Amino acid sequence: MQRQLQNLAYSADPDMSASSRHQPVLVREVINFLQPERGGVFIDGTVGVGGHSWAMLVASPHCRVIGLDRDESALRMAVERLSQFGSRFSAIHANFKELAALSEAGMIPPADGILVDLGISSHQLDDASRGFSFQQEGPLDMRMDRRQQLTAADLVNSLSEVELANLIFQYGEDPLARRLARAIVRQRQHGRIETTTQLASIILKASGGRGRWRIHPATRTFQALRIAVNDELSGLDTFVATAIRQLKPGGRFVAITFHSLEDRIIKQSLRFHAGQCQCRPPIALSGAQCPGCGAGRRVQILTRKPVVPSAAEISLNPRARSAKLRACCKLSGAEH
Repeated sequence: MQRQLQNLAYSADPDMSASSRHQPVLVREVINFLQPERGGVFIDGTVGVGGHSWAMLVASPHCRVIGLDRDESALRMAVERLSQFGSRFSAIHANFKELAALSEAGMIPPADGILVDLGISSHQLDDASRGFSFQQEGPLDMRMDRRQQLTAADLVNSLSEVELANLIFQYGEDPLARRLARAIVRQRQHGRIETTTQLASIILKASGGRGRWRIHPATRTFQALRIAVNDELSGLDTFVATAIRQLKPGGRFVAITFHSLEDRIIKQSLRFHAGQCQCRPPIALSGAQCPGCGAGRRVQILTRKPVVPSAAEISLNPRARSAKLRACCKLSGAEH
């Protein structure tokens, strides 16, 4: 079993159809930190098409995985792909941030491990109709959950120049945010911006035309719009607290991020729950938690620095290059 995992550490399982193939990142590291061989219940909060869940289920015949995802089409693929594991895998169409409500409803039991992979999947990027990528023409959609109304086109065509600039700068961290917002608003005067390639062309021109860049000039704007459309950062710190409460003592929490904004929230949240006071000036903890900010020793951080993909993994899966993994273990006696 371990040899099978080692051989597939950088790829999806070989039985997956080429049309839906997705390479989950840091698979070996996820298994090492979650330790599904202990058995029990594991929650894959962003199951996608099932790559990490598949690895957990293969790693141990004694574990059960509950997969959550807000993307219904991806969830259907995961259910089909993991049907070979029978009742050991179950799926819920929900955002991982709904964990508290699902637990209160009795749909999620106390867990031995929880994983969230906050990246966008190849399945989503490669489907032009979803509008996540500027590499191919599609509608400016970017909704992970198609039940919601707001799309990227709505933001691009309705926000003021100042609002657009703030969005691109805050969520895309693009120093050209004002220039790009100005170009977008100017182009809107000639009609709505409806497609990914339309928007990418406007950004490319506003950035100075074709040239040599480390990343495409439209990358940060598309990231900013995706974050805004899907409200990706809101409540992330609250979710970390919920996930820790949902863990059994000794349970493991693992988060994979792909940009600095998410990673910063995860890092600060784990430090808070490891007992690092957030007060200014900090207060030395004398009890279970800080009376000022509420920081307390609920977890032990397992990753002093974020774990990143090896050069070998990046060569096989370039989309893994920006991934960072952080993990913690819930302490015995911590709030349950």
